[in-house]
Amino acid sequence: MKRFHFWLGILISIIFLVWAMRELNLDDVWYALRTARYIWILPGVLVYFVGVWARTWRWHYMLRPFKSVPLRRLFPVVCIGYMGNNIYPFRAGEVIRSYVLKRREDISMSGSLATVLVERIFDGLVMLMFVFIALPFTSRVPDVYRTWVVGFSLAFGIALGVFIALAAHPPTTRRLYDWFAGHFVPGHFQVRLGDLFDRFMMGLASLRSGRDVLMIFSTSVVVWLAETVKYWFVMHAFDFEVSFLVLMLMNGIVNLFTSLPAAPGYVGTFDAPGIEILDIAGGVNRQIATAYTLVLHAALWLPITALGFYYFYKEQLSWSDFERAGKAVSDATSS
Repeated sequence: MKRFHFWLGILISIIFLVWAMRELNLDDVWYALRTARYIWILPGVLVYFVGVWARTWRWHYMLRPFKSVPLRRLFPVVCIGYMGNNIYPFRAGEVIRSYVLKRREDISMSGSLATVLVERIFDGLVMLMFVFIALPFTSRVPDVYRTWVVGFSLAFGIALGVFIALAAHPPTTRRLYDWFAGHFVPGHFQVRLGDLFDRFMMGLASLRSGRDVLMIFSTSVVVWLAETVKYWFVMHAFDFEVSFLVLMLMNGIVNLFTSLPAAPGYVGTFDAPGIEILDIAGGVNRQIATAYTLVLHAALWLPITALGFYYFYKEQLSWSDFERAGKAVSDATSS
């Protein structure tokens, strides 16, 4: 199954790369890369890490039902997780950061993974909000993108609704689980699975309060606005200019597409949609749009991956820990 997932991601990345490379003049792309003013990447990286710090605070806030973990201890764990996402397919970094958190803070993986799922849902909703804000001002966007947005909106909206419903009435949810387990789960698995279920429900505790939901949503907006500001800074390295709304649209569309299976580092699924949005919605020359998107992709990937590697080795982890993390989840013995 892992091999199938890997090759499926490779195939999807190849399809998106073919899409991205059509009608390209590689000499013009290379010229745009050679003449770019790369100094503009530095402020972009700085503001991006403001967003990473905001991600850390959001996770700290969601982990409070388990334990109050200081931000300085949680920040390296977040960086390790994003490093894992960038070098392994299917967002494996989410599992490894929960595994590291278990090692460092003794917080169960099932509970912390529940908070990660909630994070991803709020990220998706903010991305959709960016797209909805920008679309009325970018009428040249094809209907296929609007269809994708509607589909993603339904998926994320339903997922959030289900999670809020589960979190809102824990006793009712537990009774439903007990009925289901009593009818469909073998007896020797019921105790272990019930314990896992209880920890997962603790991970959803932040959805029980409207104030907490608003806090998580607001922090998610800060996270993604910081990343869009990085898009804006990197834009100044190249000879084009589009509105901040177009960059919000690009950020939203790109990150929705990177939720698809792909090769490690979101190869293709980041680049092709980004080039298309700049070309169609922003009217940017396709060669310059390609150079910009490649540099932006590298500027998003490299700093957090390098810092994640640093913390990874400082934590005295090894690559076998990825396998151990996956096994811990599948065996439900993380606590």
